[in-house]
Amino acid sequence: MLGSMAFAQGSGEAAGKSNLRVGMVTDAGTIDDKSFNQGTWEGIKRAGVDYGLDIKYLKPAGTTEADYLKEIGNLVDAGYNLIICPGFKFETTLFEAQDKYPKVKFVILDGEPHSADYSTFRIEKNVVGVYWAEHESGFLAGFAAALQMKDAEFGFVGGMEIPAVQKFNWGFQQGVKYANANFGTKIVMKQENNLYQGSFDNVSAGQQIAASMYDKGVKVIFAAAGGVGVGVINEAKNRVAAGKEVWVIGVDVDQYNEGVMSAGGKSIILTSAMKYLDRASYDMIKAELNGQFPGGSILHLDATNDGVGIPVSNPNLSQSVTDEVAKLYAKMKSGEVKVAAANDGLFK
Repeated sequence: MLGSMAFAQGSGEAAGKSNLRVGMVTDAGTIDDKSFNQGTWEGIKRAGVDYGLDIKYLKPAGTTEADYLKEIGNLVDAGYNLIICPGFKFETTLFEAQDKYPKVKFVILDGEPHSADYSTFRIEKNVVGVYWAEHESGFLAGFAAALQMKDAEFGFVGGMEIPAVQKFNWGFQQGVKYANANFGTKIVMKQENNLYQGSFDNVSAGQQIAASMYDKGVKVIFAAAGGVGVGVINEAKNRVAAGKEVWVIGVDVDQYNEGVMSAGGKSIILTSAMKYLDRASYDMIKAELNGQFPGGSILHLDATNDGVGIPVSNPNLSQSVTDEVAKLYAKMKSGEVKVAAANDGLFK
């Protein structure tokens, strides 16, 4: 399930561009959020090492357009000429920044520039927007978890109820439904265990929600919620330490290591619904170094171009489950199996 994105294939080694300096402005949460910010930054760091680049990230004081624009301005003033912005909250910010800083290249992950009232969508030649088919990675994670657990109750904890998070949820439900219908699994999902917390940084709220679900008999929680998901992971660790069997499905990146109980111990992460964030930021930097920056375009990353998936290796999934996931992924790549990017799951 790994591989280069379509726009980076065949580009060879980056030619190098000594004046390229790469900056990032974080979204809500921290650079070590185990999710969106961290995944994006990991790719930037890897490119920095591989190509000897000056890299830097700034964390805004808040999450308003003014906060984001201030830090973008600070990076531009410091000479950073490729700035990567993770998250839909940067959409209106870049709608302004693309005009204010025409000589600076921008990448927005999970969005595209538009006006505050959504009346105008406009992307200039110095901006690239990247979207993922979250429903496809959610589908694979739901399918894999269902095959592994066979008979259990599942839940979902989302952060903000935005399209990217909703698609994770809807795809997850479809994956469970597909396993139940075609592989004889008996996974139950109840509406009461399908929740959006409303933020991406409230760790304690995530832990409280997880505690409630686990108390009601849920065995596996898919947490697509940034820092809120960290709270879910913390609660699962507490339960397992007390002798209970509960699991978490990670999101955005492979969160297996975040679920490890102790040095050399097992992880409570069953699998993760991945968007290859690090690859997106890395490949955009590489494209710019090669003079192939796809400015003015919107990229859609899905199973057909290896933009989504679950970890190829995970000790908590049996080999037979991993083999079935690989077969299903191939069917998704060929178009034989299609996943709806809409509420077509178990909850009606």
